[in-house]
Amino acid sequence: MAKINEKYEAVVVFSSKSGEENVKALTEKFDELIKANATDVTMNDWGKRKLAYEINYEAEGNYVLWNFTSVTSFPAELERVLGITDGVLRFLVTVQ
Repeated sequence: MAKINEKYEAVVVFSSKSGEENVKALTEKFDELIKANATDVTMNDWGKRKLAYEINYEAEGNYVLWNFTSVTSFPAELERVLGITDGVLRFLVTVQ
């Protein structure tokens, strides 16, 4: 029997090149998107960290972690939106 809801974890690395204001705006945008489509949402802002290797000539990025419960179709939509958003360096959405 397929599960209707699953627990997910999403880690997103935002570009720090465009400034703190843009990082804050992107964080709020994705927080609202996740809260609109999921339950039990928790967000943990890890702040600016050094990357293991340069991505797009950037050595640092702002890390944000979300834990949430949603229907199984929402993470694919979240990944699609993350993939086309300027200012997102990397992301990973996994099942907990």
